[in-house]
Amino acid sequence: MNSRTAAALGLNALYLASQTFIGRRLGPMTKDLFRLQLTTSAPTFRSIVDGWDEGQLARYRSHLPPDMVHPVIYGCSLTASTLKLDELVALPPRVRTALLVAPWVAAACDYAENVAHLYLLDHREAITPPVITATGVASTTKWALAGSCVVTLAAGYARAGWRAAHSSR
Repeated sequence: MNSRTAAALGLNALYLASQTFIGRRLGPMTKDLFRLQLTTSAPTFRSIVDGWDEGQLARYRSHLPPDMVHPVIYGCSLTASTLKLDELVALPPRVRTALLVAPWVAAACDYAENVAHLYLLDHREAITPPVITATGVASTTKWALAGSCVVTLAAGYARAGWRAAHSSR
């Protein structure tokens, strides 16, 4: 196993552990989290947050410290996976560049979302249409970029595996 393989496997394992940890902290609030993240409606955002009791607010707040490390973890995981895939199949330069940049743009959007949501929990008067539109766009961008990377990498690894299986015959 070379160093790129080890890095990709290790960082992907760290990502899964981090995602699992955050998911366990949120527990049943996960469905509310996605609604909160993706809404561009101030009334919807406010109704979600206002509907949480003190325990749920504490649970939501408790996920934010690990969620401030998580974007670096998934950025590194996707970057390592891209570099390994590029070693296997020599990605086209534009695809390689996109796969190396997109995770970090997603991470930046994740940080913007986390900081804004933390602020909004204590400053409900700041829950306004422009602010919630911005946080919803940041969240949607995060998910679109990270998801696109995962799908592209999965397709690339499937293609590399297919090639390897058929070239040895």
